Amino acid sequence: MTKTPLSLHVDDVTVFSRALSKQLDETSPSHLALMNMVARAAGFQNLQHMRAAAAARNRLDTREAPPIVDARSVERTLNLFDALGRLRQWPSRRAVQTLALWALWSTFPVEKALGEKAVNAHLASEHTFGDAATLRRTMISCGLMTRNRDCSDYRRVERKPPAEAQAVISHVSTRRRARLESERASQSA
Repeated sequence: MTKTPLSLHVDDVTVFSRALSKQLDETSPSHLALMNMVARAAGFQNLQHMRAAAAARNRLDTREAPPIVDARSVERTLNLFDALGRLRQWPSRRAVQTLALWALWSTFPVEKALGEKAVNAHLASEHTFGDAATLRRTMISCGLMTRNRDCSDYRRVERKPPAEAQAVISHVSTRRRARLESERASQSA
Protein backbone atom coordinates (compact mmCIF):
# COMPACT_ATOMS: atom_id res chain seq x y z
CA MET A 1 0.00 0.00 0.00
CA THR A 2 1.21 3.49 -0.75
CA LYS A 3 1.77 6.03 2.00
CA THR A 4 0.15 8.87 0.08
CA PRO A 5 -1.85 11.07 2.47
CA LEU A 6 -5.54 10.81 1.79
CA SER A 7 -7.77 13.46 3.32
CA LEU A 8 -11.27 12.69 4.48
CA HIS A 9 -13.91 15.35 4.85
CA VAL A 10 -17.05 14.42 6.76
CA ASP A 11 -20.05 16.76 6.65
CA ASP A 12 -21.93 15.10 9.51
CA VAL A 13 -19.95 13.19 12.14
CA THR A 14 -23.10 11.58 13.56
CA VAL A 15 -24.09 9.93 10.30
CA PHE A 16 -20.48 8.90 9.72
CA SER A 17 -20.20 7.34 13.20
CA ARG A 18 -23.47 5.43 12.83
CA ALA A 19 -22.44 4.01 9.46
CA LEU A 20 -19.06 3.00 10.83
CA SER A 21 -20.48 1.40 13.98
CA LYS A 22 -22.92 -0.70 11.91
CA GLN A 23 -19.99 -2.08 9.92
CA LEU A 24 -17.79 -2.77 12.97
CA ASP A 25 -20.28 -4.97 14.85
CA GLU A 26 -18.33 -7.00 17.40
CA THR A 27 -15.42 -8.17 15.24
CA SER A 28 -11.96 -6.67 15.14
CA PRO A 29 -11.32 -5.76 11.47
CA SER A 30 -7.92 -5.77 9.77
CA HIS A 31 -6.23 -2.51 8.82
CA LEU A 32 -7.46 -2.70 5.20
CA ALA A 33 -10.96 -3.73 6.25
CA LEU A 34 -11.10 -0.76 8.65
CA MET A 35 -9.94 1.61 5.90
CA ASN A 36 -12.65 0.26 3.57
CA MET A 37 -15.23 0.74 6.35
CA VAL A 38 -14.13 4.34 6.81
CA ALA A 39 -14.39 4.91 3.05
CA ARG A 40 -17.89 3.37 2.90
CA ALA A 41 -18.99 5.41 5.91
CA ALA A 42 -17.84 8.52 4.05
CA GLY A 43 -20.05 7.58 1.09
CA PHE A 44 -17.55 5.83 -1.18
CA GLN A 45 -17.77 2.28 -2.50
CA ASN A 46 -14.38 1.34 -1.03
CA LEU A 47 -10.91 2.72 -0.34
CA GLN A 48 -9.91 2.63 -4.03
CA HIS A 49 -12.98 4.67 -4.93
CA MET A 50 -12.07 7.21 -2.25
CA ARG A 51 -8.46 7.41 -3.53
CA ALA A 52 -9.61 7.84 -7.13
CA ALA A 53 -11.97 10.65 -6.10
CA ALA A 54 -9.18 12.36 -4.13
CA ALA A 55 -6.76 12.04 -7.06
CA ALA A 56 -9.32 13.52 -9.45
CA ARG A 57 -9.97 16.40 -7.04
CA ASN A 58 -6.21 17.08 -6.81
CA ARG A 59 -5.85 17.08 -10.59
CA LEU A 60 -8.68 19.59 -10.90
CA ASP A 61 -7.31 21.76 -8.09
CA THR A 62 -3.85 22.02 -9.63
CA ARG A 63 -4.87 24.28 -12.47
CA GLU A 64 -2.39 26.52 -14.18
CA ALA A 65 -1.67 29.57 -12.06
CA PRO A 66 -2.52 32.88 -13.70
CA PRO A 67 0.52 34.65 -15.10
CA ILE A 68 2.12 37.21 -12.80
CA VAL A 69 1.71 40.74 -14.12
CA ASP A 70 4.43 43.33 -13.57
CA ALA A 71 2.15 46.06 -12.22
CA ARG A 72 4.90 48.68 -12.30
CA SER A 73 5.44 48.25 -16.06
CA VAL A 74 1.71 48.35 -16.65
CA GLU A 75 1.42 51.52 -14.55
CA ARG A 76 4.32 53.19 -16.39
CA THR A 77 2.69 52.38 -19.70
CA LEU A 78 -0.77 53.54 -18.65
CA ASN A 79 0.70 56.90 -17.55
CA LEU A 80 1.63 57.50 -21.20
CA PHE A 81 -2.02 57.37 -22.29
CA ASP A 82 -4.47 60.23 -21.80
CA ALA A 83 -7.97 59.89 -20.36
CA LEU A 84 -9.28 59.23 -23.88
CA GLY A 85 -6.96 56.28 -24.50
CA ARG A 86 -4.52 58.07 -26.81
CA LEU A 87 -0.76 57.71 -26.51
CA ARG A 88 0.55 61.11 -25.29
CA GLN A 89 4.30 60.57 -25.74
CA TRP A 90 6.77 58.03 -27.03
CA PRO A 91 8.38 56.19 -24.09
CA SER A 92 12.14 55.95 -23.76
CA ARG A 93 12.23 52.41 -22.36
CA ARG A 94 11.94 49.63 -24.91
CA ALA A 95 9.77 47.41 -22.67
CA VAL A 96 7.30 50.25 -22.11
CA GLN A 97 7.34 51.04 -25.84
CA THR A 98 6.36 47.47 -26.62
CA LEU A 99 3.49 47.49 -24.10
CA ALA A 100 2.23 50.78 -25.54
CA LEU A 101 2.40 49.32 -29.05
CA TRP A 102 0.31 46.32 -27.92
CA ALA A 103 -2.42 48.78 -26.93
CA LEU A 104 -2.26 50.33 -30.41
CA TRP A 105 -2.08 46.87 -32.02
CA SER A 106 -5.41 45.98 -30.41
CA THR A 107 -7.14 48.80 -32.31
CA PHE A 108 -6.24 47.51 -35.77
CA PRO A 109 -8.79 45.38 -37.62
CA VAL A 110 -8.23 41.63 -37.63
CA GLU A 111 -7.09 40.00 -40.90
CA LYS A 112 -7.57 43.17 -42.94
CA ALA A 113 -4.95 44.64 -45.25
CA LEU A 114 -4.41 48.38 -44.95
CA GLY A 115 -2.37 50.78 -47.03
CA GLU A 116 0.32 52.98 -45.51
CA LYS A 117 -1.93 56.05 -45.54
CA ALA A 118 -4.72 54.15 -43.79
CA VAL A 119 -2.30 52.89 -41.14
CA ASN A 120 -0.95 56.42 -40.61
CA ALA A 121 -4.49 57.82 -40.32
CA HIS A 122 -5.45 55.11 -37.86
CA LEU A 123 -2.35 55.70 -35.74
CA ALA A 124 -2.88 59.49 -35.90
CA SER A 125 -6.25 59.01 -34.21
CA GLU A 126 -4.66 56.89 -31.46
CA HIS A 127 -1.76 59.17 -30.43
CA THR A 128 -1.20 62.88 -29.82
CA PHE A 129 2.53 63.50 -30.49
CA GLY A 130 2.33 63.36 -34.29
CA ASP A 131 4.80 60.61 -35.19
CA ALA A 132 2.80 57.86 -36.87
CA ALA A 133 5.85 56.78 -38.89
CA THR A 134 7.83 55.84 -35.76
CA LEU A 135 4.87 53.95 -34.36
CA ARG A 136 4.29 52.12 -37.65
CA ARG A 137 7.96 51.20 -38.12
CA THR A 138 8.34 50.03 -34.53
CA MET A 139 5.22 47.88 -34.79
CA ILE A 140 6.80 46.23 -37.83
CA SER A 141 10.15 45.69 -36.07
CA CYS A 142 8.42 44.28 -32.95
CA GLY A 143 6.51 41.79 -35.09
CA LEU A 144 3.08 43.22 -34.28
CA MET A 145 2.42 44.05 -37.94
CA THR A 146 3.68 42.86 -41.31
CA ARG A 147 3.94 44.65 -44.64
CA ASN A 148 5.02 44.06 -48.20
CA ARG A 149 8.43 45.32 -49.36
CA ASP A 150 6.75 48.12 -51.30
CA CYS A 151 5.22 49.41 -48.02
CA SER A 152 1.73 48.28 -48.90
CA ASP A 153 -0.58 45.72 -47.43
CA TYR A 154 -0.03 46.29 -43.72
CA ARG A 155 -1.57 43.56 -41.57
CA ARG A 156 -1.89 43.02 -37.86
CA VAL A 157 -0.07 39.84 -36.75
CA GLU A 158 -2.44 37.66 -34.75
CA ARG A 159 -0.87 36.36 -31.57
CA LYS A 160 -1.69 36.29 -27.90
CA PRO A 161 -0.42 39.33 -25.99
CA PRO A 162 1.66 38.73 -22.86
CA ALA A 163 -0.01 39.23 -19.47
CA GLU A 164 1.23 42.82 -19.04
CA ALA A 165 0.04 43.73 -22.52
CA GLN A 166 -3.39 42.24 -21.81
CA ALA A 167 -3.66 44.43 -18.71
CA VAL A 168 -2.65 47.55 -20.66
CA ILE A 169 -5.05 46.72 -23.50
CA SER A 170 -7.89 46.27 -21.03
CA HIS A 171 -7.33 49.62 -19.29
CA VAL A 172 -6.70 51.60 -22.47
CA SER A 173 -9.73 50.01 -24.16
CA THR A 174 -11.93 51.27 -21.33
CA ARG A 175 -10.63 54.80 -21.86
CA ARG A 176 -10.98 54.46 -25.63
CA ARG A 177 -14.61 53.31 -25.33
CA ALA A 178 -15.42 56.46 -23.35
CA ARG A 179 -13.84 58.55 -26.12
CA LEU A 180 -15.72 56.75 -28.89
CA GLU A 181 -19.03 57.06 -27.02
CA SER A 182 -18.53 60.81 -26.53
CA GLU A 183 -17.63 61.18 -30.24
CA ARG A 184 -20.82 59.32 -31.23
CA ALA A 185 -22.89 61.44 -28.87
CA SER A 186 -21.46 64.68 -30.30
CA GLN A 187 -22.11 63.48 -33.88
CA SER A 188 -25.73 62.60 -33.17
CA ALA A 189 -26.41 65.92 -31.43
